[in-house]
Amino acid sequence: MTKYLFFTGGVVSSVGKGVTAAAMGLLLKERGFNVAVQKLDPYINVDPGTMSPYQHGEVYVLDDGAETDLDLGHYERFIDNRLTRVSNFTTGQVYAETIANERRGDYLGGTIQVIPHITNEIKRRIGLVEKETGAEIVILEVGGTVGDIESQPFLEALRQLRNEVGRENCLFVHVTWLPTIGATGEIKTKPTQHSVAALRSIGISPNIIIARADQHVDKSLCEKIALFCDVDKDSVIPMATADVLYEVPLLLEELGVGELVLRKLGLTAKQKANMTPWKKLVEDVRRPKSTVQVALVGKYVELQDAYMSVREALKHAALANDVEVEISWIHSTDLEKDKSWDVVKKADAVLVPGGFGSRGIEGKILAARYARENKVPYLGLCLGMQVMCIDFARSVLDLEDSNSTEFDRSTENPVIDIMLDQRSITNMGGTMRLGLYPCLLQQGSKASAAYAVPKVDERHRHRFEFNNSYRVEFEKHGMLFSGLSPDGRLVEIVELADHPYMVASQFHPEFLSRPMKPHPLFVGLLKAAKERAKKKISTNE
Repeated sequence: MTKYLFFTGGVVSSVGKGVTAAAMGLLLKERGFNVAVQKLDPYINVDPGTMSPYQHGEVYVLDDGAETDLDLGHYERFIDNRLTRVSNFTTGQVYAETIANERRGDYLGGTIQVIPHITNEIKRRIGLVEKETGAEIVILEVGGTVGDIESQPFLEALRQLRNEVGRENCLFVHVTWLPTIGATGEIKTKPTQHSVAALRSIGISPNIIIARADQHVDKSLCEKIALFCDVDKDSVIPMATADVLYEVPLLLEELGVGELVLRKLGLTAKQKANMTPWKKLVEDVRRPKSTVQVALVGKYVELQDAYMSVREALKHAALANDVEVEISWIHSTDLEKDKSWDVVKKADAVLVPGGFGSRGIEGKILAARYARENKVPYLGLCLGMQVMCIDFARSVLDLEDSNSTEFDRSTENPVIDIMLDQRSITNMGGTMRLGLYPCLLQQGSKASAAYAVPKVDERHRHRFEFNNSYRVEFEKHGMLFSGLSPDGRLVEIVELADHPYMVASQFHPEFLSRPMKPHPLFVGLLKAAKERAKKKISTNE
């Protein structure tokens, strides 16, 4: 019988529920179990693809093109399983499917209600994970917090599912926040008690409570939570905020959470968990190292979660290069106003990530120009590749009005243009090239040296492509198209031949970077940045 681990949140969101679920999945996988993970998002959008990054953070893309919640990035980075679209669904998808069924007459004229129709659709989608993966343990995270009106159908569906599969096959893990009163420094448990009471009012009692806080949580507080929330004393797990993200599974392991979960589910570990690689990883992170500075020039830098995978990929690559990475978050509109250039000029590398819309584009183009003219290592991701090409056309080919038709539909030199087969599509959610696509690498290029293989598969999320009408002119003036689709039609990677490291990809390499398997393009960037930093030190000496 498949076992289920249900994660709910209390008090506030963004408390680390997704990281905790991912870390728990790692502990169970290390014990020999086939683990699957699923995120249930309560918002009515069909997916996060058309949502502002300021509201949702980054959109994480899977191999099959699913646009999903950023927590799926945590799942993949910790558990190292390649997830599919069944691993994330929303209220919008549930209602869209239910209404489509009703329109076809599938309900034979019945009145459509939240119970049973919506909850049945939720349970059906949960069942798809086990069918597709054959998982022995399915971890489900419910987005938001207990008490949110949007979450109620999901929680009701989980309550029903518990009764259908048997209580012995389900475990509810409640992740809650313990606030600290600034005036007294006292940690308060009352909000946790209220969130558990709200959960119990709908028929769900948590089996385990993860008590999150920014400081050490005393044993007496855990006992108090256990008493008032009707949970076993050993099932209240104190989790202080970790300074290293990848230490979370180690902390859970030290607290015996892996064995606690198996005991409550009536399971026995198939093998001994080997956490040595993760211990070494955390030790390497904490070990003093020289620092390289990366200027990340983006449009949504006020919310760093908008670049969650980029930030983590930089950290992974830093470890591979035995350096510490210091990220300077530069708003591209500031560069347009002649601000923040002092920070960019101090940086050892420039990274321009993806994005949509015209705001701040000229600032990104200026960042690419600065990196090109001053031989500063540069990595462009998706839009970061496109602005690199626009700058090259304007500055090197002297095509001053060059642009992307995304930003200027009337430009006479559309070096970036929408794909021909997409022009008839008016639905914004349907005009994207999404998911995994193959890329052939050109021998002798920096990209080929970084990957050390002739062909790669990478995840995409974009509407516009390099305009092949300009390819010959670009090549004549020193642009190398080092990665192409197998049919040669689509440009995937560009780089400059006479530059230490100016490489950009149309795809999003950050989605495939892992803590112990850093992405080659990021590794190459920080290797070049490390060399530049050394030269600066020797010059100053």
